[in-house]
Amino acid sequence: MSFSVRRSGIVFMISAGLLASPFLGSVAADHSALLAVPAASAKPNKEQVADAPRLASVVNFRDVAGTGQGYPAQGSHHLNKGVFYRSNALTPNDADLATLNALHLSTVFDLRSSDEIAQKGDRVPAGAKYENISIFSGNLSTGVPSFTSPDDARKFMRDINKSFVSDAGERGKFADLLTQLADQQGPAVFHCTAGKDRTGWASYLLLSLARVDDATIMSDYLLSNDYLAVSNAATLAQIKAAKGEAAAAVYAPLLGVDRTYLQAGIDQLVADYGSVDKYLKDGLGLNGHTIEQLRHKLTQ
Repeated sequence: MSFSVRRSGIVFMISAGLLASPFLGSVAADHSALLAVPAASAKPNKEQVADAPRLASVVNFRDVAGTGQGYPAQGSHHLNKGVFYRSNALTPNDADLATLNALHLSTVFDLRSSDEIAQKGDRVPAGAKYENISIFSGNLSTGVPSFTSPDDARKFMRDINKSFVSDAGERGKFADLLTQLADQQGPAVFHCTAGKDRTGWASYLLLSLARVDDATIMSDYLLSNDYLAVSNAATLAQIKAAKGEAAAAVYAPLLGVDRTYLQAGIDQLVADYGSVDKYLKDGLGLNGHTIEQLRHKLTQ
Protein backbone atom coordinates (compact mmCIF):
# COMPACT_ATOMS: atom_id res chain seq x y z
CA MET A 1 0.00 0.00 0.00
CA SER A 2 1.34 3.40 -0.85
CA PHE A 3 0.15 6.97 -0.92
CA SER A 4 1.58 10.45 -1.01
CA VAL A 5 1.28 13.33 1.39
CA ARG A 6 2.36 16.79 0.28
CA ARG A 7 3.41 19.21 3.02
CA SER A 8 4.98 22.58 2.26
CA GLY A 9 6.25 21.37 -1.09
CA ILE A 10 7.69 18.12 0.32
CA VAL A 11 6.20 14.84 -0.85
CA PHE A 12 6.33 11.93 1.58
CA MET A 13 5.58 8.51 0.15
CA ILE A 14 4.18 6.13 2.75
CA SER A 15 4.32 2.52 1.61
CA ALA A 16 3.10 -0.13 4.03
CA GLY A 17 4.86 1.50 6.91
CA LEU A 18 7.92 2.92 5.13
CA LEU A 19 8.38 6.61 4.50
CA ALA A 20 10.44 8.15 1.74
CA SER A 21 10.95 11.65 0.44
CA PRO A 22 13.55 13.55 -1.57
CA PHE A 23 15.28 14.20 1.78
CA LEU A 24 15.11 10.64 3.10
CA GLY A 25 16.51 8.56 0.30
CA SER A 26 16.14 4.80 0.65
CA VAL A 27 14.58 3.80 3.95
CA ALA A 28 15.57 0.15 3.76
CA ALA A 29 19.23 0.97 4.11
CA ASP A 30 22.05 -1.52 4.02
CA HIS A 31 23.04 -2.13 7.62
CA SER A 32 25.86 -4.54 6.89
CA ALA A 33 28.00 -2.96 9.59
CA LEU A 34 25.36 -3.73 12.19
CA LEU A 35 24.11 -7.20 11.28
CA ALA A 36 26.03 -10.42 10.95
CA VAL A 37 24.72 -12.81 8.29
CA PRO A 38 24.92 -16.46 9.33
CA ALA A 39 25.18 -19.25 6.84
CA ALA A 40 21.88 -20.50 5.44
CA SER A 41 20.87 -24.15 5.21
CA ALA A 42 20.53 -25.59 1.75
CA LYS A 43 17.41 -27.76 1.86
CA PRO A 44 14.32 -27.65 4.13
CA ASN A 45 14.54 -30.51 6.62
CA LYS A 46 12.82 -30.55 10.00
CA GLU A 47 15.88 -31.91 11.75
CA GLN A 48 18.52 -29.55 10.40
CA VAL A 49 17.07 -26.30 9.04
CA ALA A 50 18.99 -23.33 10.40
CA ASP A 51 17.39 -20.11 11.54
CA ALA A 52 16.57 -17.69 8.74
CA PRO A 53 19.61 -15.53 8.03
CA ARG A 54 19.65 -11.93 9.24
CA LEU A 55 20.09 -9.90 6.08
CA ALA A 56 21.81 -6.52 6.13
CA SER A 57 19.86 -5.12 3.18
CA VAL A 58 16.50 -6.90 3.69
CA VAL A 59 16.10 -6.22 7.36
CA ASN A 60 12.68 -7.81 8.08
CA PHE A 61 13.42 -11.17 6.43
CA ARG A 62 12.55 -14.08 8.73
CA ASP A 63 11.01 -17.54 8.94
CA VAL A 64 7.25 -17.73 9.51
CA ALA A 65 7.94 -20.73 11.77
CA GLY A 66 10.23 -18.74 14.08
CA THR A 67 13.70 -19.62 15.32
CA GLY A 68 15.27 -22.51 17.21
CA GLN A 69 13.01 -25.55 17.04
CA GLY A 70 10.21 -23.52 15.51
CA TYR A 71 7.06 -22.31 17.23
CA PRO A 72 5.11 -24.93 19.21
CA ALA A 73 1.83 -25.88 17.54
CA GLN A 74 -1.13 -28.02 18.51
CA GLY A 75 -0.86 -31.51 17.06
CA SER A 76 2.83 -31.14 16.29
CA HIS A 77 5.99 -30.69 18.32
CA HIS A 78 7.09 -27.57 16.46
CA LEU A 79 6.46 -25.82 13.17
CA ASN A 80 8.63 -26.74 10.21
CA LYS A 81 11.25 -24.15 9.43
CA GLY A 82 12.47 -23.35 5.93
CA VAL A 83 8.99 -23.68 4.39
CA PHE A 84 7.56 -20.14 4.34
CA TYR A 85 9.57 -16.96 4.80
CA ARG A 86 8.24 -13.42 5.29
CA SER A 87 10.03 -10.21 4.41
CA ASN A 88 10.04 -6.55 3.60
CA ALA A 89 10.76 -5.58 -0.03
CA LEU A 90 13.16 -8.11 -1.51
CA THR A 91 15.91 -5.74 -2.64
CA PRO A 92 19.10 -7.46 -1.41
CA ASN A 93 22.66 -6.37 -1.98
CA ASP A 94 24.93 -8.86 -3.74
CA ALA A 95 26.03 -10.62 -0.55
CA ASP A 96 22.48 -11.03 0.70
CA LEU A 97 21.30 -12.21 -2.70
CA ALA A 98 23.90 -14.99 -2.52
CA THR A 99 22.53 -15.93 0.90
CA LEU A 100 18.99 -16.01 -0.46
CA ASN A 101 20.12 -18.14 -3.39
CA ALA A 102 21.31 -20.76 -0.89
CA LEU A 103 17.77 -21.09 0.51
CA HIS A 104 16.56 -22.56 -2.81
CA LEU A 105 13.39 -20.50 -2.83
CA SER A 106 10.82 -21.67 -5.36
CA THR A 107 8.57 -18.60 -5.42
CA VAL A 108 8.62 -14.94 -4.41
CA PHE A 109 5.15 -13.51 -3.70
CA ASP A 110 5.22 -9.72 -3.89
CA LEU A 111 2.14 -8.16 -2.23
CA ARG A 112 2.98 -4.58 -3.23
CA SER A 113 1.16 -2.30 -5.63
CA SER A 114 2.55 -1.35 -9.03
CA ASP A 115 3.49 2.09 -7.66
CA GLU A 116 5.53 0.52 -4.86
CA ILE A 117 7.22 -1.89 -7.24
CA ALA A 118 8.06 0.98 -9.59
CA GLN A 119 10.03 2.65 -6.78
CA LYS A 120 12.25 -0.40 -6.42
CA GLY A 121 11.62 -3.82 -7.90
CA ASP A 122 12.57 -7.15 -6.36
CA ARG A 123 15.85 -8.92 -7.01
CA VAL A 124 14.54 -12.43 -7.42
CA PRO A 125 16.83 -15.21 -6.13
CA ALA A 126 18.17 -17.75 -8.60
CA GLY A 127 15.65 -20.39 -9.58
CA ALA A 128 12.68 -18.64 -7.99
CA LYS A 129 9.46 -17.69 -9.77
CA TYR A 130 8.07 -14.20 -9.20
CA GLU A 131 4.36 -13.62 -8.51
CA ASN A 132 2.74 -10.25 -7.84
CA ILE A 133 -0.49 -10.25 -5.81
CA SER A 134 -1.25 -6.58 -5.17
CA ILE A 135 -3.04 -6.03 -1.88
CA PHE A 136 -4.42 -2.64 -0.97
CA SER A 137 -6.27 -1.34 2.08
CA GLY A 138 -8.98 1.28 2.20
CA ASN A 139 -8.96 4.62 0.40
CA LEU A 140 -5.33 5.54 0.81
CA SER A 141 -5.68 8.89 -0.94
CA THR A 142 -7.74 10.25 1.94
CA GLY A 143 -7.28 10.27 5.68
CA VAL A 144 -3.52 10.66 5.84
CA PRO A 145 -3.42 14.38 4.98
CA SER A 146 -5.81 14.99 7.88
CA PHE A 147 -3.55 13.32 10.42
CA THR A 148 -3.04 15.78 13.25
CA SER A 149 -1.90 13.39 15.96
CA PRO A 150 -0.31 9.99 16.50
CA ASP A 151 -3.77 8.72 17.47
CA ASP A 152 -5.00 9.52 13.95
CA ALA A 153 -2.19 7.42 12.51
CA ARG A 154 -2.83 4.54 14.91
CA LYS A 155 -6.53 4.52 14.02
CA PHE A 156 -5.59 4.43 10.35
CA MET A 157 -3.41 1.37 10.93
CA ARG A 158 -6.17 -0.37 12.89
CA ASP A 159 -8.60 0.33 10.05
CA ILE A 160 -6.17 -1.21 7.56
CA ASN A 161 -6.17 -4.46 9.53
CA LYS A 162 -9.96 -4.42 9.79
CA SER A 163 -10.20 -4.10 6.02
CA PHE A 164 -8.28 -7.35 5.59
CA VAL A 165 -11.48 -8.92 6.92
CA SER A 166 -14.28 -6.61 5.82
CA ASP A 167 -13.20 -5.83 2.24
CA ALA A 168 -14.10 -8.49 -0.32
CA GLY A 169 -11.30 -7.45 -2.66
CA GLU A 170 -8.73 -7.78 0.10
CA ARG A 171 -10.04 -11.20 1.06
CA GLY A 172 -9.77 -12.36 -2.54
CA LYS A 173 -6.09 -11.42 -2.70
CA PHE A 174 -5.27 -13.20 0.55
CA ALA A 175 -7.17 -16.23 -0.75
CA ASP A 176 -5.01 -16.16 -3.89
CA LEU A 177 -1.82 -15.96 -1.81
CA LEU A 178 -2.74 -18.80 0.54
CA THR A 179 -3.91 -21.01 -2.32
CA GLN A 180 -0.65 -20.52 -4.20
CA LEU A 181 1.38 -21.09 -1.02
CA ALA A 182 -0.46 -24.38 -0.56
CA ASP A 183 0.11 -25.50 -4.14
CA GLN A 184 3.69 -24.40 -4.80
CA GLN A 185 6.60 -26.81 -4.43
CA GLY A 186 9.60 -25.87 -2.30
CA PRO A 187 10.23 -22.94 0.08
CA ALA A 188 8.53 -19.62 -0.64
CA VAL A 189 8.77 -16.05 0.58
CA PHE A 190 5.95 -13.47 0.66
CA HIS A 191 6.48 -9.80 1.32
CA CYS A 192 5.14 -6.26 1.07
CA THR A 193 7.17 -3.07 1.50
CA ALA A 194 7.92 -3.10 5.22
CA GLY A 195 6.94 -6.73 5.77
CA LYS A 196 4.65 -5.90 8.66
CA ASP A 197 1.02 -5.17 7.64
CA ARG A 198 -0.08 -7.21 4.62
CA THR A 199 2.72 -9.66 5.35
CA GLY A 200 1.81 -9.61 9.04
CA TRP A 201 -1.80 -10.56 8.35
CA ALA A 202 -0.79 -13.41 6.04
CA SER A 203 1.58 -14.71 8.73
CA TYR A 204 -1.18 -14.42 11.33
CA LEU A 205 -3.40 -16.63 9.18
CA LEU A 206 -0.72 -19.26 8.62
CA LEU A 207 0.21 -19.45 12.30
CA SER A 208 -3.44 -19.55 13.31
CA LEU A 209 -4.37 -22.41 10.99
CA ALA A 210 -1.32 -24.28 12.34
CA ARG A 211 -2.81 -23.83 15.83
CA VAL A 212 0.01 -21.69 17.24
CA ASP A 213 -1.15 -20.07 20.47
CA ASP A 214 -2.38 -16.47 20.49
CA ALA A 215 0.44 -15.10 22.66
CA THR A 216 3.11 -16.53 20.35
CA ILE A 217 1.35 -15.15 17.27
CA MET A 218 1.20 -11.67 18.78
CA SER A 219 4.84 -11.87 19.85
CA ASP A 220 5.82 -12.87 16.31
CA TYR A 221 3.81 -9.96 14.88
CA LEU A 222 5.55 -7.47 17.16
CA LEU A 223 9.01 -8.71 16.09
CA SER A 224 8.80 -6.34 13.13
CA ASN A 225 9.52 -3.51 15.58
CA ASP A 226 12.83 -5.18 16.46
CA TYR A 227 13.82 -6.06 12.90
CA LEU A 228 12.92 -2.60 11.58
CA ALA A 229 14.26 -0.64 14.56
CA VAL A 230 17.42 0.69 12.92
CA SER A 231 15.82 1.72 9.62
CA ASN A 232 12.78 3.23 11.37
CA ALA A 233 14.96 5.25 13.73
CA ALA A 234 16.89 6.61 10.75
CA THR A 235 13.65 7.50 8.97
CA LEU A 236 12.24 9.32 11.99
CA ALA A 237 15.47 11.26 12.45
CA GLN A 238 15.29 12.41 8.84
CA ILE A 239 11.63 13.36 9.09
CA LYS A 240 12.40 15.32 12.25
CA ALA A 241 15.22 17.14 10.48
CA ALA A 242 13.04 17.94 7.47
CA LYS A 243 9.67 18.60 9.09
CA GLY A 244 10.18 18.90 12.83
CA GLU A 245 9.62 16.76 15.90
CA ALA A 246 5.82 17.08 15.84
CA ALA A 247 5.63 15.67 12.30
CA ALA A 248 7.88 12.77 13.22
CA ALA A 249 5.65 11.96 16.19
CA VAL A 250 2.56 11.93 13.97
CA TYR A 251 4.10 9.56 11.40
CA ALA A 252 5.92 7.27 13.83
CA PRO A 253 2.90 4.93 14.30
CA LEU A 254 2.90 4.22 10.55
CA LEU A 255 6.43 2.84 10.60
CA GLY A 256 6.06 0.10 13.20
CA VAL A 257 3.43 -2.27 14.52
CA ASP A 258 1.33 -2.17 17.65
CA ARG A 259 -0.63 -5.02 19.18
CA THR A 260 -3.82 -2.99 18.73
CA TYR A 261 -3.31 -3.02 14.95
CA LEU A 262 -3.40 -6.80 14.64
CA GLN A 263 -6.00 -7.09 17.38
CA ALA A 264 -8.31 -4.79 15.41
CA GLY A 265 -8.19 -7.24 12.51
CA ILE A 266 -8.71 -10.20 14.81
CA ASP A 267 -11.70 -8.51 16.49
CA GLN A 268 -13.22 -7.81 13.06
CA LEU A 269 -12.65 -11.44 12.08
CA VAL A 270 -14.41 -12.69 15.22
CA ALA A 271 -17.28 -10.26 14.74
CA ASP A 272 -17.82 -11.20 11.10
CA TYR A 273 -16.95 -14.92 11.08
CA GLY A 274 -16.55 -16.15 14.64
CA SER A 275 -13.25 -17.99 14.06
CA VAL A 276 -10.20 -18.14 11.81
CA ASP A 277 -11.44 -21.41 10.31
CA LYS A 278 -14.74 -19.79 9.29
CA TYR A 279 -12.90 -16.76 7.90
CA LEU A 280 -10.65 -19.01 5.82
CA LYS A 281 -13.57 -21.07 4.50
CA ASP A 282 -16.41 -18.55 4.25
CA GLY A 283 -14.48 -15.28 3.96
CA LEU A 284 -11.63 -16.38 1.72
CA GLY A 285 -13.43 -19.30 0.11
CA LEU A 286 -10.61 -21.77 0.76
CA ASN A 287 -11.54 -25.43 0.58
CA GLY A 288 -10.57 -27.97 3.20
CA HIS A 289 -7.88 -29.46 0.99
CA THR A 290 -6.05 -26.14 0.65
CA ILE A 291 -6.18 -25.52 4.40
CA GLU A 292 -4.92 -29.01 5.14
CA GLN A 293 -2.12 -28.61 2.60
CA LEU A 294 -0.94 -25.49 4.41
CA ARG A 295 -1.28 -27.13 7.80
CA HIS A 296 0.62 -30.18 6.59
CA LYS A 297 3.48 -28.06 5.21
CA LEU A 298 3.80 -26.20 8.48
CA THR A 299 3.36 -29.02 10.98
CA GLN A 300 4.07 -32.47 9.48
